[in-house]
Amino acid sequence: MMGYQTAAAMEEPTTDPAFVDVDQGLTLACIAFLCVLLVAMIVRCAKVIMDPYSAIPTSTWEEQHLDD
Repeated sequence: MMGYQTAAAMEEPTTDPAFVDVDQGLTLACIAFLCVLLVAMIVRCAKVIMDPYSAIPTSTWEEQHLDD
């Protein structure tokens, strides 16, 4: 009877560990970083589209003197 209980205990499915492995964690971190970067670029592009002339510094073309 003891051998039957040991075999039954060994056949029970083991649960996966609660933590994420290193490769999957690194992949998820890179994807999260790319998503944050994408959102930042979308916000920046939207600001430029809404007011394009504020992105151009006026001092660069007003103060330049070209020697003819």
